Amino acid sequence: MPMAIYPATVVHGLDDARAALAAGIPVTLLSAPGAGLYAGCGWWRALIHAARTDCPDTPCLDILDCADGTGQAMAALRIGVCRLVLWPDAPGRDAVVAIAEGMGGFVLTEAPFARHPVTRRPLNPAPVNSGGGEGDTVTNRDGQVNCRRHRRKRFQERDHHNARDAES
Repeated sequence: MPMAIYPATVVHGLDDARAALAAGIPVTLLSAPGAGLYAGCGWWRALIHAARTDCPDTPCLDILDCADGTGQAMAALRIGVCRLVLWPDAPGRDAVVAIAEGMGGFVLTEAPFARHPVTRRPLNPAPVNSGGGEGDTVTNRDGQVNCRRHRRKRFQERDHHNARDAES
C-alpha cells in the first residue's frame, strides 16, 4: 500500500518542477504520461534532483510514469527511482512492485489526479463513464481529450512498428 500522496502536479520540465515546489506546500511531482518511455528515468532523476536542490524544504514526492514499460521501470529502480506508475497489464509488473516496495517505494496502476502547473486545471477530469474502465480521460496541454484505451493503442502500434522493423 503506497504512502499518502500529496496533491499532484504534472511536470514536463525543470521550470514546472521549480514552480510547483516554489509555492512551499507539500506536492507530488508527477511525470507526464509515459515519460519513462520517451524521456527516461535518468532525465527524471536529474530533473527532480535539480528542483529539490532549489527548494529543499518543500515536502515533496516524485512519481515517474512508465506506462506499460516494464524495462524502463526496472531501469528506474536500478538508479534509485522507486515511486512509479506501471500499468496493471505490463509484463513482469509483480517483480517491479516487489523491488520498489523493498526499496521503500511503490508502484501505482494509474497516475493520481493531477493539475497542470501553468493553467492549474485538472489533467485527469472525473471519468466520463461512471462504471470505470475505458472511460477515464486525460486532457493534454492542447485541450485534446484522450482515454487510456487510445494511449494503450498508440503504445501497441509503436511496439508493432518496432517489432516489424526489427524483423526487416
